Amino acid sequence: MDTALQQVVERVRAAAADATSLRLRGGGTKDFYGQPPNGELLDLRALAGITSYEPSELVVTVRAGTLLAELEAALAEQGQCLPFEPPCFDVGGTVGGMVAAGLSGPARASVGAVRDYVLGTTLVNGRAEVLSFGGQVMKNVAGYDVSRVLAGSLGALGVIAEVSLKVLPVAPAEATLAFACNQADALRLLNEWGGRPLPLNASSWFEHAPGAGVLRLRLRGAVAAVEAACTQLGGERQDPARAAAGWAALRDQRMPWFARDADADADGSLALWRLSVPQTAPVIAIDGCAAPLVEWHGGQRWYLAPPAQAARLREAAQAAGGHATLFRVPAAQAADCNVPRFDALSAPVARIHRALMQEFDPHGVFDRGRLFAGDQ
Repeated sequence: MDTALQQVVERVRAAAADATSLRLRGGGTKDFYGQPPNGELLDLRALAGITSYEPSELVVTVRAGTLLAELEAALAEQGQCLPFEPPCFDVGGTVGGMVAAGLSGPARASVGAVRDYVLGTTLVNGRAEVLSFGGQVMKNVAGYDVSRVLAGSLGALGVIAEVSLKVLPVAPAEATLAFACNQADALRLLNEWGGRPLPLNASSWFEHAPGAGVLRLRLRGAVAAVEAACTQLGGERQDPARAAAGWAALRDQRMPWFARDADADADGSLALWRLSVPQTAPVIAIDGCAAPLVEWHGGQRWYLAPPAQAARLREAAQAAGGHATLFRVPAAQAADCNVPRFDALSAPVARIHRALMQEFDPHGVFDRGRLFAGDQ
């Protein structure tokens, strides 16, 4: 065991002995996500470095404190990538934070989520034990797939020390098409295209002016497949460099749509809400909310609304067969906002969650409150 990992183990052991709560952090770029973090800070950036990379096997093993940008640069040198396009939000995001948050970018609906690419992990649990799960090949799981449970756990189960990830080659061809249409037409087109053999990769729709919306569709795959799809679908083909910058801005929420408009949000009260619904869900109009930004071929819809509108947004999401997340709270309200960030779990699912936490962290060392409002 190297020094950095040994220090983490000793810190966890001491916290368990002293009944101290720890909050885990890599780059801190996702501190806004989930319930406000609590506990003494355990900085994990010293757990850094790519420990194994086999481009021919499409597998990389990397320590959790490694910068996500560093990993992506190493993959790019070999013509490979993380297909789920993990968002960075800011400089300093780490691989451990990527897995713990479980967030994916624009291509998620076509290629899968973070958890689908996690092959194995090394974890320090609440007993200060170093545990290994999974491995470095796709078919290596017998029994409960613990490695993938860690995706989206927000540090509630333990310290992710190392992770093995499946990677893929960069697609040979890519094109982005734009179509002027309203939201209803955009959803209809996406559902129609989804039933055809097209190399769909990502999509987004939003209004750039009241009543004027644009649907952007990204195609990825073999050169012949992408060119044939462009011919079939029509639309306006976008400049490749400009399109790539636009998708990156969408991934990291740097698009103008995500910025609080000074006139619409003069008091800084608008929060960012994410509605996760079936792709076939119709337009979800919410009183007092402007038209959403739609991603994932209709499956992810972003709204700007005050936290106080939680009941209305959650009812709308549930009526459509989905759920709502209070994704980002205005900075001025973050400390005092008592609205739960996540929908309440059903009783059976909540029992499973709490049983897992008790098994991995019986002493309550790690910050369970990031997932469950009121749990410390």
